Amino acid sequence: MQEIFSLHKQIIVTKGDYLLKEGKTANAYYLVETGLMRFYVHDYNGNEITTQFICEHEIINEVSSLFQRVPSVQNIQAVTDAVVWKIDFNDFQHLYHTLESVREWGREWMAAQLFQSQQRSTEMITQSASARYLHLMEHRPQIVQQAPLKQIASYLGIADTSLSRIRKDLVSS
Repeated sequence: MQEIFSLHKQIIVTKGDYLLKEGKTANAYYLVETGLMRFYVHDYNGNEITTQFICEHEIINEVSSLFQRVPSVQNIQAVTDAVVWKIDFNDFQHLYHTLESVREWGREWMAAQLFQSQQRSTEMITQSASARYLHLMEHRPQIVQQAPLKQIASYLGIADTSLSRIRKDLVSS
């Protein structure tokens, strides 16, 4: 455990700062201690579309860029001020190849990420916007409490005016 802890470095991130910008190659994993982060891309019209939120005690990892060693198509930005713990890719690779427990954790984490990605894709098609928002409120309240309406709406795949209407309907019912 001491070796794992010693390879992590605490980083203070200010709201709006980037951990990764589109076009750059990811070179680290991060663990969020406090704060809220988001992944976003630009659509064909240049609009920012939030693809993922990372809450406290969750891992930030741009899998495609990190493991394929290719430039990212996503941006990772702080939604709030945050404290994150960083481990460089090479240090993580060292742990992964020398500690069985880290390998097992890595496999379990990747399987969980794949499951969550597939579940989100299915929910975007099979659930109404209201149902998706209620699910977000119930399971990830930090996002609803801390992220701007526009970012939440793009994450849910709806216009911010639609999200405002959904929120108003929930309050009045």
